Amino acid sequence: MQAKQRILLVEDEEHLLEAIKLNLELEGYRVTTATDGKKALKIFKEERFNLIILDVMIPEIDGFQVAETIRLQNTEVPIMFLTAKNSSEDRITGLKKGADDYLVKPFNLEELILRVGNLIRRGMKPEELKELNSYTIGDKTIYFNSYELHHADGTVTSLTKKETMLLKLLIERRNEAVSREQILETVWNYDVYPSTRTIDNFILTFRKYFEPDQKHPIYFHSIRGVGYKFTDNNNNNESSEG
Repeated sequence: MQAKQRILLVEDEEHLLEAIKLNLELEGYRVTTATDGKKALKIFKEERFNLIILDVMIPEIDGFQVAETIRLQNTEVPIMFLTAKNSSEDRITGLKKGADDYLVKPFNLEELILRVGNLIRRGMKPEELKELNSYTIGDKTIYFNSYELHHADGTVTSLTKKETMLLKLLIERRNEAVSREQILETVWNYDVYPSTRTIDNFILTFRKYFEPDQKHPIYFHSIRGVGYKFTDNNNNNESSEG
């Protein structure tokens, strides 16, 4: 149930774009593409990515400017340049613009895949490197693999698959706002478009399960115009494998 790592691939050569996209998807990544710098920045602003792969010579806004703009908004997401510009000056410019890696065309596909994996792992938070098996909220414990909620008195509540997936997503991104688009992608996989009310109902259910006072929630929050957030400053959850 762990969300796929997401890559934004920006390349204006269509055959190369499709070839790289296919091979990254075969490795298990979710790939979003753009063929010009303007579209790339629009997509980046609307979605969350674990890696940006950028050609330099792209229409509208070149890759160097795209990287510089992204870095003004986000200093953490890894950026890799994948370009035919191979002079030492170009490499230095790319790194100055905030790139973490610079791979010159033509490239070895296996090397690209290895570099992508290294960059994504480097950019992940420690808790993202582990697969959650369970998580305790207050005096209740969620067991993700068995879709169960265990209460302090020993009783067990069965959770639906979607409840479990949404709980896991919010917990993995705890203390961060998670957009409705991210929930759609991870929990519903874009197959069905639930209304905001549907997701709100899930949050209300979680409050019934976990909140001491449902009218004044301390764990599950709806953030108007943004999405949803799970807040937990308890760091005693070590129920994971890694």
